[in-house]
Amino acid sequence: MFIHNFKYALKTLFKNKMLIFWTFAFPIILGTLFNMAFSNIENSEKLDIINIAIIDDADFQNNEVFRISFKELSDEKNENRLFSTRYTTEDEAKALLDKGEIVGYIKINSDKPTLFFATSGIDETIFKYITEEITQTGDIIKKLSEKEIQKEIEAGNYNIDYESIRSNISKLVKEATVKFENIPNENLSYTMIEFYTLIAMTCLYGGLLSMTSINQALANMSDKGKRIAASPAKKRTIILSSLFASYIVQLIGLAILFAYTLLALKVDYGDNTALIILLAMIGSFAGLSLGTFVGTMFKVNENTKTGILIALTMLWCYLSGMMGITMKYIVDKNIPVLNKINPAGMITDGFYSLYYYDTSYRYWFNIVSLLIFAVTLIAISFCSLRRQKYDSI
Repeated sequence: MFIHNFKYALKTLFKNKMLIFWTFAFPIILGTLFNMAFSNIENSEKLDIINIAIIDDADFQNNEVFRISFKELSDEKNENRLFSTRYTTEDEAKALLDKGEIVGYIKINSDKPTLFFATSGIDETIFKYITEEITQTGDIIKKLSEKEIQKEIEAGNYNIDYESIRSNISKLVKEATVKFENIPNENLSYTMIEFYTLIAMTCLYGGLLSMTSINQALANMSDKGKRIAASPAKKRTIILSSLFASYIVQLIGLAILFAYTLLALKVDYGDNTALIILLAMIGSFAGLSLGTFVGTMFKVNENTKTGILIALTMLWCYLSGMMGITMKYIVDKNIPVLNKINPAGMITDGFYSLYYYDTSYRYWFNIVSLLIFAVTLIAISFCSLRRQKYDSI
């Protein structure tokens, strides 16, 4: 019975033109529009070398962390350098800032940096952010050095090799700077963020398939459902086989989307292909569970259910950054719990974590969150289905 109904459900889904459009065609059309709209944005917004100045006094020269870090970040031999740095007096730096020849300058006072700007903008924000990162790195290295010295003293060794400790500090500073410089620019991509949300939307649109399958099995929604309710066939077997058919169709749609974006649009998803596919498969499972939930819990006609499902999907995709990449940041900052229960947010966040974080913890956290979301909705849906009875058919 399972195999027979699986084949029947598969044929039914492929013959439904509306479902094929939303599952196969619409994501490809949207992806093409994204590519046309955003392909040239990043080239036009590519960051130039940022002109800055540093007050070159005794405090700066004695601060090895800042001295080495800005030397590495301003090295002309480094093709990924961020800054063009001038080492000046404070009066000269003020004059350069007034003329607009630099975006800002930094003054070190007792190991604490102070930044001076004439205006605010993205260059100033980057300068400020990097300064804060270097300060934090310096604090960590200072504590490590103090611990090393303390260990030597506690061990009774008062002939401390300060030169060796100083050399280790320089090595740590250079390693920290290199890690910062090697963040792949291609991953910090507006276009990629849009494609991440496109995949999330495609996963959730798979709910249309499962919702249609559920409607076919409900006696109050279709003639087939009436026959199922009156027959001795196990409703659980029929529903599970229908949902499995929906999942297969959804995976085919995702495979076509990936192939189109990779081969036709030349989208680079990075080196984590297996993890990307796994996340998309789990996301599709979450979309299937959402369609099952809407199909069973809302006692309305099929068109209304479709409207509800599409509205939920588009709302969640909007909150995850599809219509504006800053929206996800705004939600995370002001209502963080909202993205914790947003399946589109979980999917896009899982993609971000593959590129922006050194560990995979956040990726697997999103995988587990999606599974919990999906299993919870399916469990609620099946409990609702078991309680459904009809006085007459």
